[in-house]
Amino acid sequence: DSEAAAWKGIAVRIPNSGSFMWFVPSTPTSSARVRVLARDGAGNVGLDISDNLFTIIRAPGGIVATTLRDFEQPGTQPLEGGTYSTPGACITCHGGYDTAVEPGNAFQGMMMAQAARDPLFFACLAIAEQDAPSSGDLCLRCHTPPGWLGGRSQPTGGAQLTAADREGVTCDFCHRAVDPIYKTGVSPLEDEQILSGMLPAHRPRTYSNGQFVTDPEARRRGPFSDTVAPHAVLTSSFHSSSEFCGTCHDVSNPVFARTGTHDYAPGPLDAAADSISSLMLMPLERTYSEWKSSAFPAGVYAPEFAGNKPGGVVSNCQDCHVPDVAGKGCNDPTAPTRQNLPFHDMMGGNSWMPGVIAALFPGETNATALAAGANRARAMLQRAAVVDVSVASDPGGWLATVTVTNRSGHKLPTGYPEGRRMWLHVVATNALGQKVFESGAYDPATGVLASDSQITVYEAHLGISPPLAGAIGLAHGPSFHFALNDSVYKDNRIPPRGFTNAGFTAFGGAPVDPDHTAPRYADGQYWDAATYVLPPSARKVVAMLYYQSTSKEYVEFLRDANTTNTAGQVLYNAWVANGRAAPVAMTGDSTVTTTGVSDGSARAMALTPRANPFTTTLELSLALPGPRPVRLEIYDARGRLVHEKAAGVMGGGAHQLAWNARDRRGRDVGAGTFWVRVYAGSELLVRRVVRLR
Repeated sequence: DSEAAAWKGIAVRIPNSGSFMWFVPSTPTSSARVRVLARDGAGNVGLDISDNLFTIIRAPGGIVATTLRDFEQPGTQPLEGGTYSTPGACITCHGGYDTAVEPGNAFQGMMMAQAARDPLFFACLAIAEQDAPSSGDLCLRCHTPPGWLGGRSQPTGGAQLTAADREGVTCDFCHRAVDPIYKTGVSPLEDEQILSGMLPAHRPRTYSNGQFVTDPEARRRGPFSDTVAPHAVLTSSFHSSSEFCGTCHDVSNPVFARTGTHDYAPGPLDAAADSISSLMLMPLERTYSEWKSSAFPAGVYAPEFAGNKPGGVVSNCQDCHVPDVAGKGCNDPTAPTRQNLPFHDMMGGNSWMPGVIAALFPGETNATALAAGANRARAMLQRAAVVDVSVASDPGGWLATVTVTNRSGHKLPTGYPEGRRMWLHVVATNALGQKVFESGAYDPATGVLASDSQITVYEAHLGISPPLAGAIGLAHGPSFHFALNDSVYKDNRIPPRGFTNAGFTAFGGAPVDPDHTAPRYADGQYWDAATYVLPPSARKVVAMLYYQSTSKEYVEFLRDANTTNTAGQVLYNAWVANGRAAPVAMTGDSTVTTTGVSDGSARAMALTPRANPFTTTLELSLALPGPRPVRLEIYDARGRLVHEKAAGVMGGGAHQLAWNARDRRGRDVGAGTFWVRVYAGSELLVRRVVRLR
């Protein structure tokens, strides 16, 4: 697009049909030329270049006058990465023999395989293109890498994508990925040759924003050194690293550069960003940086996520999202049975979209695998948090405290924030079982989450600042126009273990709460405690934590703001027909209150661990409204009784119980998840606790 610029591919290996339709990219210039290299059937070569310079004008429309130059990223460029097999070719060997563990069946049930079938994606893409022309190029590169690499991301609204491109993030693409930062003695030697052959401007320096590098030859990479296959295989530790995931799970808007601690502003348009680092650009998703700044890289005991991994310690993304299982990686009878076979699940928390995709694409998808994937998504969500409820007397009634502890290695919830939320549903009933209090009520018939004065919703709201709003003619404040958002108005999502405000501020992920002037979470805090004022008639309190990936407000915005095509209406219809993205009950807890206090020292029965997780001794605070015979029992994660103790009759008031983490024979039980059951008269209190090494 200028006499001094490098040539950019626009087509490759096409037959001479007499004409070729070129979708001109929005790279405005008055100095463009086209070069054509042709071969005849005998291999003779012909070369020609445009006789005269010609002009490319900016694509019209858009709220902001962006061009493709604003969104171009380093990495392998279109038409430079070779061609890619469809997943069906891989599943011939890697599927159809053991659906419980094989890579093929798990892959067909995950959302990465459906990334370019997802109607939510195309509804978002349409709005992004309306707001900021050519921004769709950045979206397409991670949702359909083979289509993007094949040059079919022009036009950037996705109109040129093929049925094969709908396969999304394919097996062949992932297993030909190259670590863009070469590591001597670790990376395959072939990777050094690939990287050294790239233009310096195209070599990524960070793991973010879809800056992938791929092998133009069909050499698959994986973590095992003893693989025998009918195709070329290279051993690559990159595929077992979180950096591999960071490529598409640290996403920024390159139009907005950081100008202060929490401030972002648009840079010069029709130009690449000065830096593509997540430390410098407006955050859209920071899952990788959240993990990197948590305690998880050093290892965290979390057996509920670890699969077949010895010791139950997880550290990288794959430990939780591609857990080890026992089985064979292919259908060859001589293939080894591995105890650390990666289960190709890559599961997140989207449990409603797999059913939608199965209905929209019945001839292209495996409905059984998608249903199994949806179930695994629900199971993942149900392992991600712990909820504890306690009740204390309060003037005129009761004060319930609901503590939500994040068990994941990133914010809860994490990822792309638009329309995604988690909330507490708290219900109190009286002695007759009648509801006397409710917060966080959800109506499945309408998709409405009722707002009340005590509701607790964990979510992030991006939006448009007053200065930018004045410049582009939109209202300032929280907004679903994610391609235009330059501010974070709210982010009270629960941080992971190891969180620090300074660490998260560095990459633009610090919690933001307009109702708090002090930091929303203290350093080291990976839980939140929400309080609820209950009426004096309350006798039982039940709290449930719910997760929803697509809210009513968001799906209606995508429908109503779309002036381009029917993608928003298609999504809305699917949302209505499939349960309105029914919330998933992640976990919950309950406790009881009582009257008839004998000594006035306590009006609520409650059991609270003083530290959870704990390391050496589990200390429990027990509040009794009156004299009760008390018995303590401890069960391991497999339901076996490991400890029991009759504490005798305890009077009303506060008491302490303790367990030294030894079984009934005096042996240390080790690290793990345990269930505490305390019987106080006819009442039973249960808590889940975790012991760390």
